[in-house]
Amino acid sequence: VQLQASGGGLVQAGGSLRLSCVASGRPAFTYNMGWFRQAPGKEREFVAAIRRSGSATDYADSVRGRFTITSDNAKSTVYLQMNSLKPEDTAVYYCAAVQSVVIGYAPRETGEYHYWGRGTLVTVSS
Repeated sequence: VQLQASGGGLVQAGGSLRLSCVASGRPAFTYNMGWFRQAPGKEREFVAAIRRSGSATDYADSVRGRFTITSDNAKSTVYLQMNSLKPEDTAVYYCAAVQSVVIGYAPRETGEYHYWGRGTLVTVSS
């Protein structure tokens, strides 16, 4: 599967952005999906994840209540709605996928994902 993330940009603190990740290749509903981010000088970290059915989601504590991950299997797209953005949310955001037959949940660990998009930059100004 190929993943293409988009929707990043420059926003003021308190603003919102919606990231999209379009999956091509195998049907998106066969994958569990995750969003990660990497700030300059830091390791890539987990942000949110969703099971292929959309029935279960998981969030990092730092974004819970502000970010929402959803999926539209008909469009093979996963979204990350980001509200109340903070300067510390500034990072390159990546979407990732793992086949649900391989891992039956949406993991938090980067090493569990087999496919990665190129990333989209989110910059939050104070």
